[in-house]
Amino acid sequence: MMETLQAAPWQMWATMAIVAVTIVFYTLDRFPLELVSGGAIVALLVLFLIAPFEADGVNRLSTEVLLSGFASPALFAILGLLIIGQGMFQAGALEHPTEYLLRAFDKRPMIVTGLVFIFIMMISAFLNNTPVVVMFIPIMAAIAQQSKIRVSRFMMPLSYLSILGGMTTLIGSSTNLLAAQSYRATTGGEIGFFELTPMGLILASAGVIYMATAGRWLLPKRDNPNQPGVNDREGKHFIAQIEITRGHPLVGKGPVAGLFVDLPDITVRMVQRRERAMLPPFEDFAFRAGDFVIVAATRASLTSLLKSSPEMLEGLMAETTIADEEDGSVQRSTQLTMVEAIVAPGSRLIGRSVAQISFHAQTNCVILGIERRSRMIRTQMNTIRLEAGDVLLILGDLKDIRALRSDRDILLLEWSMQGLPDQRNANVAALIFAGVIALTATGLAPIAVSAIAGATAMVAFGCLNVRQAARAIDRRIYLLIGASLAMGIALERTGGAAFLGHAIATLSDGFGPIVLISAFFIMCAALTNVLSNNATAVLFTPVAVAAAQQAGIDEHILVLTVIFGSNCSFATPIAYQTNLLVMGPGHYKFRDFMIVGGPLIILLWIVYTATASFYFGLN
Repeated sequence: MMETLQAAPWQMWATMAIVAVTIVFYTLDRFPLELVSGGAIVALLVLFLIAPFEADGVNRLSTEVLLSGFASPALFAILGLLIIGQGMFQAGALEHPTEYLLRAFDKRPMIVTGLVFIFIMMISAFLNNTPVVVMFIPIMAAIAQQSKIRVSRFMMPLSYLSILGGMTTLIGSSTNLLAAQSYRATTGGEIGFFELTPMGLILASAGVIYMATAGRWLLPKRDNPNQPGVNDREGKHFIAQIEITRGHPLVGKGPVAGLFVDLPDITVRMVQRRERAMLPPFEDFAFRAGDFVIVAATRASLTSLLKSSPEMLEGLMAETTIADEEDGSVQRSTQLTMVEAIVAPGSRLIGRSVAQISFHAQTNCVILGIERRSRMIRTQMNTIRLEAGDVLLILGDLKDIRALRSDRDILLLEWSMQGLPDQRNANVAALIFAGVIALTATGLAPIAVSAIAGATAMVAFGCLNVRQAARAIDRRIYLLIGASLAMGIALERTGGAAFLGHAIATLSDGFGPIVLISAFFIMCAALTNVLSNNATAVLFTPVAVAAAQQAGIDEHILVLTVIFGSNCSFATPIAYQTNLLVMGPGHYKFRDFMIVGGPLIILLWIVYTATASFYFGLN
């Protein structure tokens, strides 16, 4: 050990100091993550510019080498998967299975809740965890409301189970991809697509059992604060209009026992057929092309209709277009947003019909419905003359909806703003996603190639536009990954990784390889909750390789240990993005994650230590 210290170049100590200071600043969270990452990269660039680290006359840490992480295939694979996940979200590719689960909830609530969580884990195994949690937060909130259970009992399990599901495949988490990239760069070794699956399923099963028993008991029972005005408006009905065009799904359909089964939870108030107004009850009736159907429905019913059968409102949906800011071209919106607005007193809209105000021409949005208190309106929506206090249900692109804030004629109800997936692209998005999985799992294409191809296809086929794809890329992740890979390369080439690995192996010498494996797991699990799962995996992969070589065991084992340990980001809300996402909707406090997540980490550490010797054949 002393000989190693004496032979160590001073650049190694400088690199370790930069890494240590960077970790401290990441942990303190006082400065933006982008600034800390950029500072670490600058420090390394300046260090090895002033004092080049040469071996056999070659500068082993040139500027090109230190910045190579920004061209890493793993980085581009992660960015591609983020775009694919955003495309799945925008297209609503998971709406149908989740709506089926919600409909079944009334009959078997416990079974359905369990199936929802299992479904989340399965999806998280093949899709980045962040968009999965984003998609399921409103679903879990709906289940909580429907079951009269506090929402705090659902949100933390949502985040934790998505993380556990992400442990089971190579693309389940960016952590796995980055560790595999670091391992490849260090030794040339490869980690298979399903190589994480057996041990990942063991850990995930332990996590599920914990969350269903002790974790469920530890979850906070915090009342949900009421959002102003939301509950009061849940049962309010809007007047809406459906135009029956040629090929419309309602053509030839009629009532069954007085109810229109194709329009669930929606009341048909009148059908305008040319000059004839037809009122209920409807007997011996079937819709024809050219009919205008006036309906009364809650916002939830209209939203459900838009999600499950967007072709029902195809006439309105076709009008929701967006103009590309760069070339001025017009394309169909893929970021539909619904919002409520009140006709203001003194508005220029008062006394004018919906047709006369040319709302779509002026705002690029459409009026989906009108609510007027204590009135039963039976007339075509376009002929209704607006009054002060009328509530308009408006549909349009997010950019156009936001522009309505400056409209003096209406008062936008910001809290009512809700994004809607465009399910016209759902099947396309699902096929693209399945293609990416198939190409990667069968080995026909590396994950970087299939992910980039999938991301490009999402944009090319209109599942999301270029601006939405760009917004899916988190600059913090980009800089964090680049900085982490640079620090990992510098540690490995200056001998810092070998030194740390030698020190850990020496401390565990005489206790057997299982102690070394256990030490690496709990060390990575602890650091990932204060640093970053990505940074922890990248920094400790070369250290694990060096420690395995020193201890004389297969380096592959310790690399997998680093991956599983780095995924244990349960004890703090800052440990992983999904924890931050559920913190607000679940009304959690910082300590809630420590109370529930801390024991989960200890449990997974014990399970991994107990099964590793048998799983890896170390006996």
